[in-house]
Amino acid sequence: VKQKYPHIKIIMLTVFDNDENIFNAIKAGADGYLLKEINAKDLHSGILETLNGGAAMNPSIALKTLKLLRNPFVEEKEKEEIKLTGREVEVLEQLSKGLSYNAVAENLILSTGTIRKHIENIYRKLQVHNKLEAVQKARRNNII
Repeated sequence: VKQKYPHIKIIMLTVFDNDENIFNAIKAGADGYLLKEINAKDLHSGILETLNGGAAMNPSIALKTLKLLRNPFVEEKEKEEIKLTGREVEVLEQLSKGLSYNAVAENLILSTGTIRKHIENIYRKLQVHNKLEAVQKARRNNII
């Protein structure tokens, strides 16, 4: 949106408060970043603040943003901490090809239930919530 319409103000309103999401939103051009737990009065103030050239952020998000600016190598530390098993990497590689759970199970000669358990473990270890996020994070971290 920012590339096509740079004059439009964008405020992220989300439940995600992890460093990676904050960093990616700001990098993509977000003018503010608020958590959905915000009350209506503060949301209204944040919108007005952003429209007037400010950057609406929950205090906790502002603190995380400052820490990211002070320590830009946080992502490198995250890369070292991600440890997937060989089988989890195989499952993730299959998912990256757009295959269904059933197709992955067939290809790896495993049950669909086993595939689901591997995927659950992958999501937990990568701290993601869906296949797309898992594949993107794995690629960014040179896992697949």
